[in-house]
Amino acid sequence: MTIAAKSFLDDLKAAAAQAEAAEAQYRQEAVQRIAQLEKERAFAFRRLNLVNAVAGAVRQAENEEAAVAGGLALLRDRVDWSTVDERRSEVLARFSPLVAAVFRAVTRPEDASSRDVADALAEFEAWYLNQRGNAFWALFEQELPELPLVEV
Repeated sequence: MTIAAKSFLDDLKAAAAQAEAAEAQYRQEAVQRIAQLEKERAFAFRRLNLVNAVAGAVRQAENEEAAVAGGLALLRDRVDWSTVDERRSEVLARFSPLVAAVFRAVTRPEDASSRDVADALAEFEAWYLNQRGNAFWALFEQELPELPLVEV
């Protein structure tokens, strides 16, 4: 093999390696992007499901105070908080304005706007992220324990 042929083959080999590296990088970026979109979708549905449940829970409340109590009970049930410590109490206190906004929106739509609920939700989420360093919606990620198979 001549030196020119060897140089030509080396160039092709380098180009192939470069293309392989570019593909691997793109695949890694795609996996990361898909994971981010998956997380955003999951959080959006958790947001929808919780606020929808809160709306259902507060719809029949006699007043805002009862609505907030019902909404907080619902939240505690959803995140499986059978006890409330100082940190959880703080979360519940910060969640209360959202429940109140939902109550006003479903019972007095003429006095409230969907912006009120959206703003209260955004404020709560921002506070939680700032205080806890993680999205509130991560609380809903519960690993299901693997149960042994039992033959009957």
